[in-house]
Amino acid sequence: MLEKLAKARNLAKANNAIKRLISERGESNAVSMADDVVNNYRKLTRDQYVAFFTYLFEKLNPDAASVMEAAQNFVAEASARNYIRLQKVSESPRQELFRRLNRASQGTAAVVQMRRDLLQILDKKPELAAVDFDMRHLLSSWFNPGFLKMHQVDWKSPAEVLEKLIQHEAVHAIDGWDDLRRRLQPDRRCFAFFHPQLPSEPLIFVEVALLPEIPTVITPLVDKKAETLDQPSQFKVAVFYSISNCEPGLRGVSMGNFLIKRVAETLQAEFPTLKTFVTLSPIPGFMDWVAGGANLGEGVPAERLKPALKTARDQALAVLKLETQSWSERLSAGWHPDQASEKEKEALLCLASIYLGLASTGRSGNPVAKFHLGNGARLHLINWAGDLSRKGLRQSAGLMVNYLYDLSAVEENHERFSNGEIVYSKAVARLMAK
Repeated sequence: MLEKLAKARNLAKANNAIKRLISERGESNAVSMADDVVNNYRKLTRDQYVAFFTYLFEKLNPDAASVMEAAQNFVAEASARNYIRLQKVSESPRQELFRRLNRASQGTAAVVQMRRDLLQILDKKPELAAVDFDMRHLLSSWFNPGFLKMHQVDWKSPAEVLEKLIQHEAVHAIDGWDDLRRRLQPDRRCFAFFHPQLPSEPLIFVEVALLPEIPTVITPLVDKKAETLDQPSQFKVAVFYSISNCEPGLRGVSMGNFLIKRVAETLQAEFPTLKTFVTLSPIPGFMDWVAGGANLGEGVPAERLKPALKTARDQALAVLKLETQSWSERLSAGWHPDQASEKEKEALLCLASIYLGLASTGRSGNPVAKFHLGNGARLHLINWAGDLSRKGLRQSAGLMVNYLYDLSAVEENHERFSNGEIVYSKAVARLMAK
């Protein structure tokens, strides 16, 4: 009983602290009052987050009548005065609350933490999407890449930064300190974005391998015993083989595209021999798409759904026969790219080319493909047996992709992708026809 009362008292204190901070008096005493909100929030238990964010949703919405009046006045007369008035009354008081919270001694980190907590309950409480919208809107401004600092992370970087690389590597897990040391050798680079308010917190980082040629297999890049290339004259290709976000509270805040472009420019200045910038990327969700019938409807322009393409898709599905044995059952029975028939290989490569080259523009398109193609990359090569890990076989039958970043064409490619067109190589086009 006492514990229940204490929890209720903490929630009430947090809500009262919000009222004080958002008041007129809160403007002049924002630092101390913001600290009060942050401190009270941190005393809440996880099961109290719903009540806390529901309070923000219900009590800090714009006044509907004022918004309607201002909108009608602006429609009647689109003057600067009416425009400013409409902007003021339509902005929710929550945004001002978060701006004032940012003045706390650790305010930026606190707001990011709040959004991280909110995202964990959003699926069960979709009405709180309005609160999330306001937070993401402000965080997108606060974490604008123009404000971020890009730093190379190397073996001399602070231990707490290096530990975060191990913790947050999301594509190819780092197996301890020896593995990390290899990824920071002279033929490797790691760059991260940092925010001035969070100097020891890498927000997003990219790992790069410097190689003589474009790789098609991931194992040598992440093998901690791989031989190190120490002659810069050998570096002809920069390979972005892993990009990881470190902060869940910044989900939906775009940073990765700017990081890749800055890294490419930095590397080109350091190594003039570098002429090629590519990724070696996984294809998460590919085999789920295949098992679901390789649907071509969403995102594919009608004029591109030619009979020959549908026939190629249907023939490839017929070869795989997943309706009689699921993909997980096939893997459990010992399926492996090394033992696959030539027809299976052609079928999987054909389906992957269709999945990435045509279906990536839709809402359910491959997220990795959408990221790189949206950044202006070209779909360059689809590689057989590129990732033979259990995860790689499960999600993509071991296939991997090279997305090519031609720095002179990224803007044009980005524009074409925005208009629903995917730029891909002749090699990919040939796979579609098989």
